[in-house]
Amino acid sequence: MAQFNAHFRNINGDDTYPLTDVIYRSKVDGSLLEVEHDREALASKSPDEWKKLFAERRMSFEPADMSGIWSKREMVLPDMPIEDIVTMREGWSPLFDAAPLAKELGIKSLKVKLCGNSHTGSFKDLGMTVLVSQVNHIIKKKIHEIDAVACASTGDTSAALSAYCAKAGIPSIVFLPAGKTSAAQLIQPISNGSIVLALDTDFDGCMKIVQQVTADNRIYLANSMNSLRVEGQKTISPEICQEMGWKVPDTVIIPGGNLGNVSALAKGFEDCKAMGLIDRIPRIIVAQAENANPFAKAFERGFDKLVPMQAKKTLASAIQIGNPVSYPKAVRAIQKTNGMVVSVTEEELANAAHRGDRIGLYCCPHTGVALGALEKLVAAGKIDKEENVVVISTAHGLKFTEFKLFYHEQRLMDFKDSYKYANPIFKAPADLGAVMDILKKEMAERRR
Repeated sequence: MAQFNAHFRNINGDDTYPLTDVIYRSKVDGSLLEVEHDREALASKSPDEWKKLFAERRMSFEPADMSGIWSKREMVLPDMPIEDIVTMREGWSPLFDAAPLAKELGIKSLKVKLCGNSHTGSFKDLGMTVLVSQVNHIIKKKIHEIDAVACASTGDTSAALSAYCAKAGIPSIVFLPAGKTSAAQLIQPISNGSIVLALDTDFDGCMKIVQQVTADNRIYLANSMNSLRVEGQKTISPEICQEMGWKVPDTVIIPGGNLGNVSALAKGFEDCKAMGLIDRIPRIIVAQAENANPFAKAFERGFDKLVPMQAKKTLASAIQIGNPVSYPKAVRAIQKTNGMVVSVTEEELANAAHRGDRIGLYCCPHTGVALGALEKLVAAGKIDKEENVVVISTAHGLKFTEFKLFYHEQRLMDFKDSYKYANPIFKAPADLGAVMDILKKEMAERRR
C-alpha cells in the first residue's frame, strides 16, 4: 500500500513546501498555496475499502474518529499524529431533508447541510480543527517558535479560532471590525480568553492588519488564505456524499464571502472523484449578498479580474467582504464545475431565511442568501425541477437573534414589499373568550 502524504503547492506554479513551514503564499511569485495530496496513493485503496473504513469510523468512539474531519484524516493531514489532534467532535452535521420547501419550489429534492450544528455554531470549526492541530504539532515537536495564532474575522472565524486555541492552550489574537458583529459572535472570543481588538474599519481593513501582524512568523495566520483551513472545510463534500449513500447531488449552493469555503467544497468533491468514491462532481453555485458581491460582478464580466469594492452593510454580516482573498481558487471552482454566482437583495435573503424557518431550519442570514439564490434560480428556470439540490447552511441561527427578532417585529429594514413570513406575538387578557377568538382567527388563516 502506498504511503499517504501531502505538502503545500503554489496554485500557479511547481514550488512546494512542507506543511510544517510557516508560509501562506509562494516564495516564487506570491500566489496562494494549496495542500496537494498524492491522489495516486489515495486511489491505491479501492473505493469499497475507503467506504468501509469511513463507515467503521462513524461507529467508533475514538476521539479522532468521532470528528467528521479526522475520521477522513488520510485525505486531510495524513502525517498528523493522533495525539496532536485538537478536536471538539466537529463535522458529522445533519443533512436536513427540506422536502416541504422542495415541494413548494417545485424541485425534486432539497437538503440543507447544517454546518452550524457545531461547537461554536458555524462551519469555521471544520477548518480550524486542522489549522490549530497543525500549530499544536509544530509547537510540541519544536519545529518553529509560535507565540500566538491570529485572525481577522466578521465573527465566526474568531469564535472557532479562540475555542480551539483555548482547548490546546495556545494564545489567540482576534481582529474584528468594530460594531459589525452580532453580540453572540463578539462574546465568544472574549469568553475564550483571546486578545480581542475591535478596529475602526471593515473586514478588509482587519485583513490588511492581520497580514502585517503575522509577517512576524511567531504569530501564525489563521485566515482562509492559509490553505490548511480548506482541508477541514472540504470534508463537507465527502460527508454529503456519504450521507446520501455515496450519491452526488446535481447542484450545491453555498454562500460566499472571502471564498475559502467555495474552493474547499470543490476540492472535496475532486478528491472524492480521484479516490473513486463518486463518478462526477456537482455544479457549485455561489450566493452573495447584493451589498457585498465582488465575486458575482466578476462572474458577470466573465471573470476578467477581481475589482475590490467597499462592501455595504448587509444582514449577512459574515460575508460583508469586498476584497476576497481566495478569489483565484474560487474562480477555478466555478469554472471547473460549470457553476454560477448569484446575488440576492437584503429583502430576498431575509424572507428566504424565514421561509426556511417555517419548516424548522432556523436559518442564519447567510443561509438565507443561499436559499434566496435557490428561489431566484428556480424561478428563472436555471435549476431544473428534476434536480437534487443541497444548500450549505454555514452558521446556526442562534448566533443571529437580533436578525430573527427584528424580522418578526418588522423593524429589520425598510423593505419595499413585505415581511412575508413575520409571525407576531398576540397580546391578550387572561380571558378564555379573548384567547379563543384569537386562536380561531389565526388557525383559520393558517388552514388556507
